[in-house]
Amino acid sequence: MQALYWQTVQCPYCGESIEVQVDTSAGEQSYIEDCSVCCRPIELRLACSGEHWTLQAHRDDD
Repeated sequence: MQALYWQTVQCPYCGESIEVQVDTSAGEQSYIEDCSVCCRPIELRLACSGEHWTLQAHRDDD
């Protein structure tokens, strides 16, 4: 089963769509990645349930 994916998310600061790499092998996690457009810190929250996963992008100051 593949553990690395590319996912498009919308930056909660500038609204631009960016691609981030997701590693589902570690299970549920939260991490910070800077927007490649506006350079603001985005908190990415990964939720895993078996083979299904979701990724949510939030402002770091929320």
